[in-house]
Amino acid sequence: QVQLVESGGGLVQPGDSLRLSCAFSGGFFYAMAWFRQAPGKEYEFAASVTWNGGITNYADSVKGRGTISMDNAMRKMYLQMKNLNPADTAVYYCAAGSGRQFNATDNYDYWGQGTQVIVSS
Repeated sequence: QVQLVESGGGLVQPGDSLRLSCAFSGGFFYAMAWFRQAPGKEYEFAASVTWNGGITNYADSVKGRGTISMDNAMRKMYLQMKNLNPADTAVYYCAAGSGRQFNATDNYDYWGQGTQVIVSS
């Protein structure tokens, strides 16, 4: 049974950094990703990484501030974010799948429950 569990969210101030973690089990996935959903908005792609870390993709809104990485030995995926701002406030979801349309929600078969990030002073 595939399981994805996010952690690392919380309340932070503008300019702070944060590392989100996704612990995964129960399967092999070609790609994993972080999506986020702000209140009243659609899911937004944030970043993706292939199983060996060889290919990474970032949304323009995250590029330069976010780093996605895989640790297969620990069965964890991470999103390190710096210089957070209120527009980053959202529930962040970990997703896993076998396709190659990395920024599309349809690419991913498995989703976690999400971790809330609030950026506020």
